[in-house]
Amino acid sequence: MSNPLVELKEFGQSVWLDNISRAIIKNNELKRLIMEDGLGGVTSNPSIFQKAMADTPDYDEQIIDLLSVNNNLSPEELFEDLAVKDIQDAADILFSVYENTKTIDGYVSLEVSPELAYDTKGTIEEARRLFKKVGKKNIMIKIPATQEGLPAIEQMIYEGVNINVTLIFSPKVYLQVVESYLNGLERRVKEDKDISSISSVASFFISRIDTAVDNKLEEKKNNDLKGQIAIANAKLVYKTSEKLFSNERFKTLKNKGAKVQRLLWASTSTKNPSYHDTLYIDDLVGKNTVNTIPPGTMSAFKDHGKITDAIHKNISLAEEQMSKLSSLSIDFEKITQKLTKEGVDLFVDSYRKLVSAIEKKKEEISAKVN
Repeated sequence: MSNPLVELKEFGQSVWLDNISRAIIKNNELKRLIMEDGLGGVTSNPSIFQKAMADTPDYDEQIIDLLSVNNNLSPEELFEDLAVKDIQDAADILFSVYENTKTIDGYVSLEVSPELAYDTKGTIEEARRLFKKVGKKNIMIKIPATQEGLPAIEQMIYEGVNINVTLIFSPKVYLQVVESYLNGLERRVKEDKDISSISSVASFFISRIDTAVDNKLEEKKNNDLKGQIAIANAKLVYKTSEKLFSNERFKTLKNKGAKVQRLLWASTSTKNPSYHDTLYIDDLVGKNTVNTIPPGTMSAFKDHGKITDAIHKNISLAEEQMSKLSSLSIDFEKITQKLTKEGVDLFVDSYRKLVSAIEKKKEEISAKVN
């Protein structure tokens, strides 16, 4: 029986899991996904960790161990230690993928605190510290594509840290992200430092764009473009990516061992129940890209996903759709700026809820121990 997830990998698009928990590490689900479904990586974020840690007893044992050594650990420090353990264990399981794909895949992503999203210096310090603390070659540190995040991305690439640039919505910001990546590599080359070991992905968020644009279209009483813009935008960004990574500037870096900063499609579960459940995978199949997929959508795609070279189809239609949007006086750039801010706010909210849940657990465990 065919497996669309394996076929996707064979086509040239990597499948990563947009989920992490101690349970999937312990019950061998992560290993199974690698062996059976060709899984190539794992992404995490504060919302994912909140679901994993706040509602299960899976982390209680480690919390007890940590507090027995140092009862003064803050909830933030406890969270970091718990998260780092999951990331390290997942990285160990994925290390064979990292080696077998010659360092293209096999990565686990860990995000800097969302509270640092508008703090360049703080982001640099935390990214540097987390990369060192996890201590695995096959991890990526996630930094959001805020204006303050961009210099941090460049600096971390320069320092040889693998970076997953998150919360990208705008083609304009995407150009800045690639610039940060290339600048970081070029600074290393000037100092005769190796660049062949550095990997980076640019995480472009999909479904949230349709949710926001569809709302604007409803205000305009126009349904023609509903559910179209996120994919149109992604197709045009992919076209830009192909140009940027085939020009002379990148060829010079490629000759020194540089890897393409692959586009990663994120937020690929459909938020609108009237849209097909695998829409944002079927229509975004493209070589040298990644799709990070939540578990439910991954199961749906394994069951009935379709694989064609979708990303190259209907490019002129995508251009037409973006231009129609503009003619309706809908400011796409303004929408993407708002989405970036909302994305940061959402992660900050999840992070604070998570810290609060860990604080509660700490109190309960301390009361039992004492």
